[in-house]
Amino acid sequence: MKIAALLLIVAGLLSLVYGGFSYDRDKTAIKLGPLELKVTEKETVNVPVWAGVGAIVAGGLLLAFGGKAK
Repeated sequence: MKIAALLLIVAGLLSLVYGGFSYDRDKTAIKLGPLELKVTEKETVNVPVWAGVGAIVAGGLLLAFGGKAK
C-alpha cells in the first residue's frame, strides 16, 4: 500500500514539474507495392495540473490512512 502511495506522489510531482510527456510514433505515409514511406511524428500528451495535484493528494491520503482499515 505504501509503494502505491509513493508512486502516486512521485507521478503527481513529475506531472507538475514537466507538465506532460512526448513520444515518437512511426506512421506509414505511402505504400506503393514493395516501397514504403514512413514518417515519424512527435506526439505530445499534456497532463492537467489538477491531475497532478489530485495524484499527490490521493497518494498522501493513501499513505496516511491506507494501512489503518480493519
